[in-house]
Amino acid sequence: MNNLFHVIKDPVHGTMQFTSIEDAWVKPFIDSPNFQRLRHIKQLGMGDFIFPGAVHTRFNHCLGCSYVASQIAHKIGLADEERQLVMIACLLHDIGHGPFSHAFEGVFHEKLIRHEDWTPFFLADYGTKEFFQHYNRQNPRYHLTEDKFRVIAEMIMHTPSTKNVLADIVSSQMDSDRLDYLLRDSHFCGVKYGEFDFRWMLHCMAIVESGDGERLGITHKGIGAVEHYLMARRLMTRNIYHSQKKLALESLLVQLLANLAENLEYHGAYADIRHTRLGKFLIAANRFNQSVENSRNADAFKREFIEQNYPSYKELCDYDVFALIKQLAEVNDGSSCCEIAVRLQRREMPKIVMLNHAELPAIENELKVFKSGRRDAMQDWQLMLIQSPHRSYSGEDDPILVVSEQGKIRPISDYSFMIKAISDRLEHVAFLAVDQKIAEDEQMKHFIKKLELVSSEFSL
Repeated sequence: MNNLFHVIKDPVHGTMQFTSIEDAWVKPFIDSPNFQRLRHIKQLGMGDFIFPGAVHTRFNHCLGCSYVASQIAHKIGLADEERQLVMIACLLHDIGHGPFSHAFEGVFHEKLIRHEDWTPFFLADYGTKEFFQHYNRQNPRYHLTEDKFRVIAEMIMHTPSTKNVLADIVSSQMDSDRLDYLLRDSHFCGVKYGEFDFRWMLHCMAIVESGDGERLGITHKGIGAVEHYLMARRLMTRNIYHSQKKLALESLLVQLLANLAENLEYHGAYADIRHTRLGKFLIAANRFNQSVENSRNADAFKREFIEQNYPSYKELCDYDVFALIKQLAEVNDGSSCCEIAVRLQRREMPKIVMLNHAELPAIENELKVFKSGRRDAMQDWQLMLIQSPHRSYSGEDDPILVVSEQGKIRPISDYSFMIKAISDRLEHVAFLAVDQKIAEDEQMKHFIKKLELVSSEFSL
């Protein structure tokens, strides 16, 4: 008898079962070099420097996301071809990430280039006649066509012509992406913040009618599970994704790459780095940053940069950056690049000073005066002001819809005072990251005490 299921053992979802048909839908993509690259990009950037278990990858998450999409599709009764589309879209939704995930986006001026900007180029690698032929040989009953792949790309890029239930499974406030990464990140970080009753939430999902057509919603029995889920998202954001030390380390990483990019072309000590794949990419990124900094037509530079540098970008992963950090730390010539590399290589954490966001204007002024009055040549990376605003739920733009016992459809905030309280509320965390090398000198200690006095009335 033929095996009817392909099984993947997963620490989060347990036994992830894909039917033989579903397996054939996703396997050609999973086996591709672009997708296998995600094995070498950690999900949480430098999160494992703080939470040692957080070494899971975008590869793990994308498999889990595709599995969750299949579960939702089965629950709400999607047709096979619709299930095929959402499973592929969820599988490929993070294909555009660079090394250390979101952290790498900081290399570009004002984060003008994000992972989503690279995604169409990765997708174009699949949208070829050769790949379609290869795919369709494995899927004689469910061919992939240009039109179908266009729908997949629109769902991934959040550009469907109309909002619909398929797009909601891929990207919404209750999408497969969030349902997987909250559970997965919580598990690998060794915390409970991201846990919620996924199975009950899945059981309560339903297709609901709205002014935009059919959308993914929840029955009234699932309100408690959604409350739990949204609170899990809030707690994971505050305690894991925006962990102060994690953000500080990632800011150091960005400073290292940005400083190196500015000096690679002219600094003799970096000659061997210039010729590496990452070195060439950083040189190009520095030229891009210089071009757009005072330009009114940044989009044109952006498109040109991505087109020219995609061949290099799609080969980059965490290993390239780790190798660079190790090399610079061993050189240790006293330059900013080497000093930061030593901090990262040895995990020499900066001191964190929490600030009152409401007092930021006064704090920024104090910071400017302090830096100008320093007797030594303090570098920007040694004293960084970092802000991390976040919103747990956007009820105004894209509410989660609930169908009541009477069949009425209303936003979930109408049924939950907890969700109404956090809906569209922007929460702030602000802090200073101070290099330990200067944190204990008397001038710095006095300045930190001054800031702590300004921030004594700390508010969330």
